[in-house]
Amino acid sequence: MSVSAIIMLVVTTILANNVVLSQFLGICSFLGVSQKKQTASGMGAALTFVLTLASFVCGVLYHLVLVPFHLEYLKTIVFIAIVAALVQFVEMFLRKYIATLYEALGIYLPLITTNCAVLGVALLNVQKDYSILVGTIYGLATALGYWIAIVLLAFLREKMTNNDIPRPFRGFPIVMVTAALMSIAFFGFAGIKF
Repeated sequence: MSVSAIIMLVVTTILANNVVLSQFLGICSFLGVSQKKQTASGMGAALTFVLTLASFVCGVLYHLVLVPFHLEYLKTIVFIAIVAALVQFVEMFLRKYIATLYEALGIYLPLITTNCAVLGVALLNVQKDYSILVGTIYGLATALGYWIAIVLLAFLREKMTNNDIPRPFRGFPIVMVTAALMSIAFFGFAGIKF
């Protein structure tokens, strides 16, 4: 892939093909952790680390172990094990060094293990036949898109607490409406020509 093609991949992955707002992967943590900007940013950082590293490790194992030994059928099991190990590492790190963020993320931190965005990116890297480098860049761009989306939603949710919202829309309904409007806005990026 050329440098310009990689730049296009990054820009379209972050904006037009946002993992949460256009592919609808990782919705659980997106809606659950987006109540405060600081917590949302912490979740974005944790997911960025896990997703980028998982893309790299899964790419290495797939291209250097599974394919040469004709074990491609084991990719899903291997990828799940890699993601689970990385999440455990992040969880131990946060518990020891950033305990407040660890407590704020709560149940959503271990849920990164089952976050379909992480496994989805690893499988998409294989499906699209990306090299290890391009797959890692795609994983990083996907994570950055998630991070941007969750921080934007958290910012909007914090602003909404001061607004007079009609009773039927208070709470989760207004969050869903906001996420839907964000999704529509991000779909607008698909029409931009570079």
